[in-house]
Amino acid sequence: MSELSHPLSRYGWDDGFAESFSRHAAEGLTPGRIIRVDRGRCDLVVPDGDGVRTVHADTAFVTTGDPLRIMCTGDWAAVDLAQGHVRALLPRRTAFVRSTSSKRSDGQILAANVDRAVIAVSLAVELDLGRVERFLTLAWESGAEPLIVLTKADLVGDPAVLGHLLDDTAAAAPGARVLAVSSATGEGVDALAAALAGGTTVLLGQSGAGKSTLANLLVGEDVQDVHATRDSDGKGRHTTTTRNMLPLPGGGVLIDTPGLRGVGLWDSEGGVGRTFAEIEELATRCRFHDCGHGDEPDCAVLAAVDSGELAQRRLDSYRKLLRENERLAARTDARLRAELRREFKVKQAEGYRNLERKRGKVR
Repeated sequence: MSELSHPLSRYGWDDGFAESFSRHAAEGLTPGRIIRVDRGRCDLVVPDGDGVRTVHADTAFVTTGDPLRIMCTGDWAAVDLAQGHVRALLPRRTAFVRSTSSKRSDGQILAANVDRAVIAVSLAVELDLGRVERFLTLAWESGAEPLIVLTKADLVGDPAVLGHLLDDTAAAAPGARVLAVSSATGEGVDALAAALAGGTTVLLGQSGAGKSTLANLLVGEDVQDVHATRDSDGKGRHTTTTRNMLPLPGGGVLIDTPGLRGVGLWDSEGGVGRTFAEIEELATRCRFHDCGHGDEPDCAVLAAVDSGELAQRRLDSYRKLLRENERLAARTDARLRAELRREFKVKQAEGYRNLERKRGKVR
């Protein structure tokens, strides 16, 4: 059977996954894609004649203590249908990973084998470009193509204001497409549906961003519960509590995720570089290759800020995410952690000397 005509092709099955699965096929196992995970069991779609069916399977054989290897929605698996067990997971092509807590170094897998990431941002509240950049960094680092959707566009009465919001978001998201969408009026929904046809898309955003309503519109039926958000801050109850994979009418699938209150970075230096591509490009023109864009001479980044070419907000956000990513790396890398500690002590000593100098005690 050609992989293009395989029953699982609309779920993303292709020759590459078929090759990865070949040794499991020799063992009599069946390929399946995980569409939901819940407490030691999962739901998968598996071939059923010319179509597919959903089965429930136990995950004991693939349970691991490594949080980065825990199965998640989007994983491809080898299933023993007779025994009702997932026996193995296929290698992932992409993975969305965030840190679970600012005080811990554990990573959490949000979705696997994703081609696109839709970042839903509500216009019911003030646009937070820093949060957009954070989500965008997560998306770029995963290997997926990001697409930013400004939801609830009907709440912005002035078309000129909406245009400015689109421009501001585009400036904060170089290389990513930005769309304005209204679930109430249907504005932008067709364009979004066309952009998501085929492949696997994950829907990310804060609670109250309108993700569940958007998922229902894209799927064409009410598959996700929707609750009203507060007018004061645009927040509401989490309507999506698990990660679910939903088939799209135009082909492909959508993974809807619960609203994310925190978006901690996880080993995201490359993602930060893609999100702030213009700063990375400017940095190549600095006199020093390791320029920190602070008070170094002939810094092209600072010159761009002074000339108005680069917004100070962008540089501040870039520095903030790089520091956060560095701190996370330090918690998982003893050598880097020791280096940062030495640098901190040097800076601390310099701070004391500067303070004493200001007090007139050091000449």
